[in-house]
Amino acid sequence: MDKMFDRLNATVQRYNEIEDLLASDEIISNLDEYKKLSKEKSNIEDIVEKYNEFKRLEHDIEDLELLKHDSDPEMAEMAKMELEEALPKKEVLIEELKKLLAPRDPLDDRNVIVEIRGAAGGDEANIFAGDLFRMYTRYSEMNNWKIEVMDVMEGTAGGYALVSFRVKGDKVYSKLKYESGAHRVQRVPKTESQGRIHTSTATVLVMPEAEDVDVNINPNDLRIDTYRASGAGGQHINKTDSAIRITHIPTGIVAECQDGRSQHDNRAQAMIMIRTRVLDAMIQKQESERHKERQSKIGSGDRSEKIRTYNYPQNRVTDHRIGLTIQSLDRIMEGDMETIISSLINEDLKLKLEGQEL
Repeated sequence: MDKMFDRLNATVQRYNEIEDLLASDEIISNLDEYKKLSKEKSNIEDIVEKYNEFKRLEHDIEDLELLKHDSDPEMAEMAKMELEEALPKKEVLIEELKKLLAPRDPLDDRNVIVEIRGAAGGDEANIFAGDLFRMYTRYSEMNNWKIEVMDVMEGTAGGYALVSFRVKGDKVYSKLKYESGAHRVQRVPKTESQGRIHTSTATVLVMPEAEDVDVNINPNDLRIDTYRASGAGGQHINKTDSAIRITHIPTGIVAECQDGRSQHDNRAQAMIMIRTRVLDAMIQKQESERHKERQSKIGSGDRSEKIRTYNYPQNRVTDHRIGLTIQSLDRIMEGDMETIISSLINEDLKLKLEGQEL
């Protein structure tokens, strides 16, 4: 516990230093440094506010401890009652401070690129991939995030064999990073004449969007091919070689984009995708090297593992990683995912705290 308070005091000291620096003429005239310090201040502000709340409560408890021995019986009784309320609050604040001090994923603030693919189950798997895309679109709307479709391969019976899209907004990766894995659906397909329940799967891959400083890609390591956009049609599909395929030769990683309005748009989008995929490969390599740490985190295991089942007949969703079952599949497919996302975040935080010595 002493280590935790040492860290809290050091954080408050740094916060005060930043406030002084931000008020100085030297920093005000340096826009880059001002932005950097402002971001650092914002990142620790919640900790400082919560710690100040804790110190105020601790001071109140000290006063109440004295008052409960007051010569005035009425005053002493009132102090005891208030103390009974204050002490549990102190424990709650300590737990909240522990959470705020837990190791923070430096990628949490990033935008993401998501890829959904129909997997086992043929047409039904592609239709389910389309349902998942709609679910994430609705959830993004609820969070005021913006979605940009980057690549699409439509299914012959509906949905998508593949849909890649970018999600831009506040702390997107912090919430969507747990979605990578195999999603299983159990329902009666529209094409099933005898009413039998089928099981199909779609895979979801969530990658934090790469920034220029993350990945240094040599242009000479890229092979760029153009080809004619294909698919079931749509306003952007045309008869010119506007689709782009970029191959990162050292890793063999490929990115394709054909949904943009021009070859220039598709090239820009494909470059974002190739950077992000190279960064993702680097992250996965680091995770495998830190096997012990990886074991204690949710969502960083084998990406082929079944993470969630969507059972339509019983209106049920089960997340297998944390044993969470919710009887409201209809709402979840409309984007009401916050209960699942919050539960995953809390469990991940719990595991991190158990593996950390404060």
